[in-house]
Amino acid sequence: LTGRGVSYCATCDGFFFKDKEVVVVGGGDSALEEGLFLTRFASKVTIIHRRDQLRASKILQKRAFENDRIEFIWDTVVTSINAGDNGAVASVTLKNVKTNEVSDFRTDGVFIFIGHIPNSQIVEGQLAMESDGYVETNRFMHTSVPGVFAAGEIQDHRFKQVSTSVGQGAMAAMEAEKFMAELEDKGYEALKAELLAEGQLPA
Repeated sequence: LTGRGVSYCATCDGFFFKDKEVVVVGGGDSALEEGLFLTRFASKVTIIHRRDQLRASKILQKRAFENDRIEFIWDTVVTSINAGDNGAVASVTLKNVKTNEVSDFRTDGVFIFIGHIPNSQIVEGQLAMESDGYVETNRFMHTSVPGVFAAGEIQDHRFKQVSTSVGQGAMAAMEAEKFMAELEDKGYEALKAELLAEGQLPA
């Protein structure tokens, strides 16, 4: 139902939910930031969180708790997103993790901001990676191995948007082209030493 009521980007899709009721799934900074943004358009924003307290920063929590358009459902997970007769989101099925009670909750849209697991298993043990599975890169998309570049959600903790992934991909492609030209001229070991000396590779 992505594009028919399910979204991962409030700034991209929030306008389409003007005067409608939406739910936000998550309890961290991203969920609250996006939930607060959605109050510019939606008539009501319900934040659904699997725990009984938020993980977000105190300032974001304060702003969310004080916003009249935001409500919370605690200790609850979304088990399914349900379409209506028109093929768009009509409701979500909820399950309370403490009581196991199951219920349906009507909504016009679902914004998902829970943790993502990067699909980086293919390079595990070959590239330097962070504890949460993201590939380490510098600002030019270089990985720890000279000539190997990473872009998009495999190394992007924060934005996770098509537009930023496209930009990162373009940067990686230009750096790869530059690397190939220098490789032909200098050779791999000399180029690797040069990149390390210049701090162009992640530690």
